[in-house]
Amino acid sequence: MKKIFTSAVIICSLLISCNNNGQSVTGSGNDDTPEKDKKISKRDFSITPQNAYNDIFLDSNAVEKFIADKKIPDSLSRRMRSFYNARNYQFAWFSSNGLTEQGLTFWNIHNYETTAGDTSLKNKMLQTKMDDLVQDSSFAVSARDKSMINTELTLTEHFIRHTLGAYEKGYVKRKEMERFIPIKKEDPMLLADSLLNKKHKDEKYFEDVNTAYKLLKEELRRYVEIAKNGGWQQLPADAKQFKKGISSPAIAALKKRLQATEDMPYGDTSMAFTDTLVMGIKRAQQTFGYKPDGIITATLLKDLNVPVQKRIEQILVNMNRMRWMPQEPEGKLILVNIPEFVLHFVDGKNKVFDMDVVVGKEGHNTMMFTGKLSTVVFSPYWNVPSSIVKKEIEPSIARNANYLESHNMERTPDGGIRQRPGGENSLGKVKFLFPNSFNIYFHDTPAKSLFSKDKRAYSHGCIRLSDPVRMAEYLLKDDSNWPPEKIMEAMNSGNEKFVRVKDPVPVFITYYTAWVDENGLLNFRDDIYKRDAVVEDKMFVTK
Repeated sequence: MKKIFTSAVIICSLLISCNNNGQSVTGSGNDDTPEKDKKISKRDFSITPQNAYNDIFLDSNAVEKFIADKKIPDSLSRRMRSFYNARNYQFAWFSSNGLTEQGLTFWNIHNYETTAGDTSLKNKMLQTKMDDLVQDSSFAVSARDKSMINTELTLTEHFIRHTLGAYEKGYVKRKEMERFIPIKKEDPMLLADSLLNKKHKDEKYFEDVNTAYKLLKEELRRYVEIAKNGGWQQLPADAKQFKKGISSPAIAALKKRLQATEDMPYGDTSMAFTDTLVMGIKRAQQTFGYKPDGIITATLLKDLNVPVQKRIEQILVNMNRMRWMPQEPEGKLILVNIPEFVLHFVDGKNKVFDMDVVVGKEGHNTMMFTGKLSTVVFSPYWNVPSSIVKKEIEPSIARNANYLESHNMERTPDGGIRQRPGGENSLGKVKFLFPNSFNIYFHDTPAKSLFSKDKRAYSHGCIRLSDPVRMAEYLLKDDSNWPPEKIMEAMNSGNEKFVRVKDPVPVFITYYTAWVDENGLLNFRDDIYKRDAVVEDKMFVTK
């Protein structure tokens, strides 16, 4: 059975004819279906632009033309027809607003696997088109654009080929594959029920080949039971009511809330602030990514007051994300889960280290993508992005003519601005490059105080490391030219030095707001870039 992985739970996983607006649709209702076509989903005419996950539709003739022109073999063409029948020929990878989350996620997997040795899915035209689309997130998609139709159908062809090759036969059923991309708005409780109670005669289930998905599905079951039992009551927002030495009905309510999610044992219904309650608070703090100090804060109360229904929706969104996992690579791997603010470094099945990071603040989002860390740069210059020059540097120069010199900056021959190496350099003393179209990289920082915060979204998009020395030493540990003392010397030399990493390390930047960690604890994080909100609006029926 092939192995798979995910970012936020990697340690856990490894160690343990239709017109363009969809209004005019035609299809065969013929009962005389040939034997070879019986395993094709019937066309779902109940899907309309009003209830569809995505808002643009294909002409079914376009699918047939693609199959004929590309000479798609019968076994694959049947799956493509079935895939689009299940969606009523709704686009899978694009909406009118551009590339969807599923489109971006699959393309990241596609990129990784075609650069990791599997060349069967390489396609230069698709690569060029997708590079442009990924870079320009604001483009609008027309269902009449022949180039976009070809891109959509090529992605679907590659998706089916990838999935059939990535999993042992039987563990991803045809209909399940068709639902890797949500099809239409659904009631979240009914969707949860269908996921939890679907039975397969062959006893082969997707969660058997996806540990992270399985663990989160088990938590879905637990939260659905909580919902059926009435959920939990809202707690008063005043954190002052929850302190040692205080006895009040609010404390009894807090105990009941923590007992609902099994953060503390049942039975204690008193109004006293007990040591058992402190332990329950600490466990809840770990669930939401806070330092476990046992102190109730307004932000923790806010997280505890999120209704169970919303937590179920959050779990469902992230279960869908966990379907999109490439095979487990051998060797070193770096994973960053943006909402977790943590970098995970693994080597095979062994955890090397975890490291706190600072990611992009809202409006300067750190993008989801894959790459390979190939270069360490000691004592780097910071070439200030033009957007920062325009919005921040030039106005500062207008107010203070000595601004550049006072910040150890200089103008470059091409008219740009860069900051010289040194202790005040915004990149610190070292940066780590993994080429990508977003100009995102890892780097040191002089602003060390940010790592003491629970929420760490402060950068302009790049990822700041809490322990860059450790990263540099591990990446270069097999290079006899770079012992630890020489690394420290290069970091403090003030002279920029580029060093190639002998074996570039894959980097995955992902976005999970719910997962089960290596200790079996369910984690929730804030939707800092509102990605959950976008998916929930497309995925669920609002009441």
